[in-house]
Amino acid sequence: MARKIFIAATAQNSGKTTTSMSLMHMARKKYGRVGFIKPIGPKPDEYNGIVADKDAIVMARVFGLEHDLPLMSPFVLGRGDTRRVLEGSISRETIRRQILEAIAELDAKNDFLIIEGAGHSGVGSILGFGNARIAAAAGAPVLMVAGGGLGSVVDAVHMNLALFEKEQVPVKAVLANKINPERREQSLRDLSLAFADQPFGVIGGFNYQPILANPTLRRIASVLDVPLKANAEEAQRIAHHVQIGAASTQRVAELLKESSLVIVNSSRDELLVTLANLYQIPGYREKIAGIIIPGIGEVSHITQRIIDNSGIPYMRAGLNSTRVFEIINDDVSKITAEDTHKIQLINELAEKRFDFGAIDALLD
Repeated sequence: MARKIFIAATAQNSGKTTTSMSLMHMARKKYGRVGFIKPIGPKPDEYNGIVADKDAIVMARVFGLEHDLPLMSPFVLGRGDTRRVLEGSISRETIRRQILEAIAELDAKNDFLIIEGAGHSGVGSILGFGNARIAAAAGAPVLMVAGGGLGSVVDAVHMNLALFEKEQVPVKAVLANKINPERREQSLRDLSLAFADQPFGVIGGFNYQPILANPTLRRIASVLDVPLKANAEEAQRIAHHVQIGAASTQRVAELLKESSLVIVNSSRDELLVTLANLYQIPGYREKIAGIIIPGIGEVSHITQRIIDNSGIPYMRAGLNSTRVFEIINDDVSKITAEDTHKIQLINELAEKRFDFGAIDALLD
């Protein structure tokens, strides 16, 4: 049987998958066979003809576990599935059996098994087999990922803790994630004091990292569902800032920050040409991640030639500037298997930030 850990969270997008990836990287240094499973998959995708959760696909591809992908994502929620569960056309017992059979098979073939919950601790309740019940049935103690603040974090942990207490699942530690680097030690000290009366401790996770929090150009193109004109290296460029190029050409150039993605209307020939030319200057290449040209208006022939010749990454989006900006701002950056720069950084940071020995000892 494997040593098992259930990765829970106080909220969606708290950093569970980044945590799981870090633990996978570290566990493989100690254990010969390390597995991963996301029992409930709320984000379906397809890989090699297999429909699975997006996070499970990423983990399978990054760590060479493609052969286990059907086990790593045993139940994927498709459109309308929750209603079908309520109506009885999808059996809750079938869902439970699929999940437990997959966990049992991975348990038998691995030395260490990471079980990642979906969303907050209550997700899956409508299926009759939510995160807390899965952890209980798997016999997996919990590592709860939370934010790096104080009051709101303590409140959120206690709300989620109640579900695991109800199912008699031990929460072994709270992992504070996305911590303000300038207040790291103070934040961890404050959280430790706040949970001093609890049977679990506080572990420090990642500091807030713009490079992890912000999207790559490939991610933005995917969210907008448009082609990206860029090579493989440029597609991994991270946009730390998004600005609408509504001001004068000179003012837009003055306002450029590190790795800015600029939204420029097709009629702004002067600005498009200026950005394309600036992109060829090393000092400005650090500031310009690329451009998005919204709307359906054509770019003039000569301007398009200058853009193409400059090599500046760009996208065409059939939406207005405001809508493009809103979509990008509303998106939460997710790691993909192609984001090799981010994954390498996660592994490097895991070496510095994660005391795997301490986490592993919690499972004794």
